[in-house]
Amino acid sequence: MRKILTIFSVLLMNIVLSLPANAIKIGLGTLVDQAGVGTDVKGRMISTRTNKTVLELETMRGYVLVPYKDNQIAVLANSGYYPLGTDSIVLRPDSAGYVSTKGKWYRGKLMVKLSEGKLIVINDVDLEDYIKGVVPAEMPPSWESEALKAQAIAARSYALANLGKQARYGFDLKDNTEDQAYGGASAETNKTNRAVEETKGLVLTYDMKIISAYYSASAGGYTNTNAWGSSLPYLHSVFSFDDDVKKNGHGVGMSQHGANNLAKQGYNAYQILQYFYQNVKFAKLNNEG
Repeated sequence: MRKILTIFSVLLMNIVLSLPANAIKIGLGTLVDQAGVGTDVKGRMISTRTNKTVLELETMRGYVLVPYKDNQIAVLANSGYYPLGTDSIVLRPDSAGYVSTKGKWYRGKLMVKLSEGKLIVINDVDLEDYIKGVVPAEMPPSWESEALKAQAIAARSYALANLGKQARYGFDLKDNTEDQAYGGASAETNKTNRAVEETKGLVLTYDMKIISAYYSASAGGYTNTNAWGSSLPYLHSVFSFDDDVKKNGHGVGMSQHGANNLAKQGYNAYQILQYFYQNVKFAKLNNEG
């Protein structure tokens, strides 16, 4: 099997991003007819218009939100509709706990708002907690730890480079492969969480900017340099180390199967990433201020 050059050092630098407490907004439902929500502890729905509680939530009880007349959101109940008197709410636990929608548990808060007579459901979550829900959704948790760490850094880089991509809906990224698959807290495992924690705040940069670290399941022999009609300076066609796997995905950037195969050969996450993304440097986010 072909060999890659050993990378002897990793350059870390501090950068500051204008992120509110390093939070990110993930779209869990875009223009849907209803949304089932809840909390695993007591919680509440708060109107974003008045900052007042419009409904107190019982532990482990499901609530169905629907669009209602006069531009309101309502709770659908057996006896009919309970209008909340607002077109936008935040749902949060009263104590440490999780919020639920789409049959999954999520860290952070849920935001639900009316748009075009439909509902938009958003998870407002800490960046690192978001990455904990991405890594096991994008890469099998049983894979090599160094591959999982490479995945965490790539996913964090992609997320930050694409903040606001879905701004027309009021969030940053979708929870599917249009951006990155995201399974929330329900997808987390101890192994993948450890990979995220061990790479906390690390991103890939080129020319002092965080890169869109594209990746796909496999490239089928060689990676693709064309990122949807444009060439990026940090993308070069390289042997993908996944020639035993049929091409699956766009083939741009890191091959996930290739990353795992390289990890099996003893390469670490930093070597893997500097192989698939050329002339990049690592940066560490500055969480102060």
